[in-house]
Amino acid sequence: MFKRLGIVTLAFLTLATSAHPSVVAGHDYTVLGVPQRQETNGKIEVIEFFSWGCPHCYEFYPLLVRWTAALPKDATFRRVPVGLGHPEWDNLARAYYALQSTGDLARLDSQIFEAIHKEHVSLIDEQSITEWVGKHGVNVTKFTETYRSFGVNTSVGQAEDAAVGYRVAGIPTIAVAGQYTVTGDHKTMLAVSDELLAKARAEEKKPGR
Repeated sequence: MFKRLGIVTLAFLTLATSAHPSVVAGHDYTVLGVPQRQETNGKIEVIEFFSWGCPHCYEFYPLLVRWTAALPKDATFRRVPVGLGHPEWDNLARAYYALQSTGDLARLDSQIFEAIHKEHVSLIDEQSITEWVGKHGVNVTKFTETYRSFGVNTSVGQAEDAAVGYRVAGIPTIAVAGQYTVTGDHKTMLAVSDELLAKARAEEKKPGR
């Protein structure tokens, strides 16, 4: 009898646990009123909205790098640099896409974070940014042309539009599956994002999806 009671109790606790998810909408994450289109079909898209000029993004960066390295195969990750009303961050967003175009982004990504927040280098406008990247092996002529190009203008505009669509009020912000956003304590953000990935995966497997 006691054994049967234990089994019933265990079953009840299992149901109770499943009925009460560990993350709660409106508390741990935000559900977007209008879901956003994902760029990669067949995969769950994860986005980080950030700026090299943001100290919180700098602190978050090492944790994020480790986390994204272990993302499941059904997920894809991209970063979106935004200005959020800071002119110097707008210039850094432009530099991000320019370096992406010249092929120097991966090499200089963490170095730019370190230059701004550890070495206190003032990278706030085109001149200071161009001088710095030139000292770090970037073709200045190519960078300058790209920095002012139609392609970079388009990318920066799309990034700002995405920030509006995802209702980004502060950074870093993580967006999952075009439906959810997460902010707050950095370690908690990643833990919540893991759960939202699982939630999005379960939603995709539902009949009729």
